[in-house]
Amino acid sequence: MTRLVLIRHGQSVWNATNRFTGWTDVELSEKGEGEAATAGEQLADVRFDVVHTSALIRAQRTAEIVMSKNRVSGEIPTKQDERLNERHYGDLQGLNKAETAEIHGAEQVHIWRRSFDVPPPGGESLEMTAERTIPYFVEEIIPDLNSGMNVLVAAHGNSLRSIVMHIEGISPEEITKLEIPTGVPMYYEFDNGEIRRLE
Repeated sequence: MTRLVLIRHGQSVWNATNRFTGWTDVELSEKGEGEAATAGEQLADVRFDVVHTSALIRAQRTAEIVMSKNRVSGEIPTKQDERLNERHYGDLQGLNKAETAEIHGAEQVHIWRRSFDVPPPGGESLEMTAERTIPYFVEEIIPDLNSGMNVLVAAHGNSLRSIVMHIEGISPEEITKLEIPTGVPMYYEFDNGEIRRLE
């Protein structure tokens, strides 16, 4: 049985200060490095054949820490692609979320953060993010699974949310409610073209 494991990067320094991060390339916080290490220990006996990650350092570093704990995989290829990047928050990137809510109103900020098809000013909606992440998943990750590879994907809350929507057939309305915590592996089984979530 082929395995697919998705993991959101550990807490970043901007997660820790409640900032919109998007495509800004920030490091993991100390807590985030610890989260990645804990995930790596949980995954230490899973043999991975390939890692897919975004073009952002917080996801790459998470994958690196996870794989440093692995006892069975050895040297494996890592594929980095900006199509797995977090959604772009446009004009909001770098701003504190609470302060932004004071300026624009909590309801408007909630819409920008959680609606499926309303982008923040100059940024991407989740729908727009899905338009790049899902083709990447279909074109790059599914072929690896079809060839019998166990795959680790280290990415971001919204890029993973859009992939989970595709895998699990979740509606656009429901997917916006899905919380993906930092540094917690999500396990899937791939068999004859079918992908099934493991609890």
